[in-house]
Amino acid sequence: QVKLVESGGGSVQAGGSLRLSCTAPGYTSNSCGMDWYRQAPGKEREFVSSISTDGTTRYADSVKGQFTISEDKGKDTVFLQMNSLKPEDTAMYSCKMSCYNEYFGWKNYWGQGTQVTVSS
Repeated sequence: QVKLVESGGGSVQAGGSLRLSCTAPGYTSNSCGMDWYRQAPGKEREFVSSISTDGTTRYADSVKGQFTISEDKGKDTVFLQMNSLKPEDTAMYSCKMSCYNEYFGWKNYWGQGTQVTVSS
């Protein structure tokens, strides 16, 4: 079982910034991509951003221009830089690693999440 470790969440005032981290052993060596999702109380889980094995990035329309996904392959870590935070960004943020193995195909691994709370 692969364990993803998330950090960087916390409480911030509207307009502030946070940088989330997701460290996942094997992310670089095992041809993996990483997605960020978020889920607010009473709402469904929502796609936020992703970075593919070739470095291609994607963003939900709701965060485009506001969030930036990046990676440090040497540290098996993916970051989500969140700027200009708004109260509606308040949610539990989770990372999902997707890896391909020539013998076992695609497998997904979820982190437990880190809470982001944005106050007005």
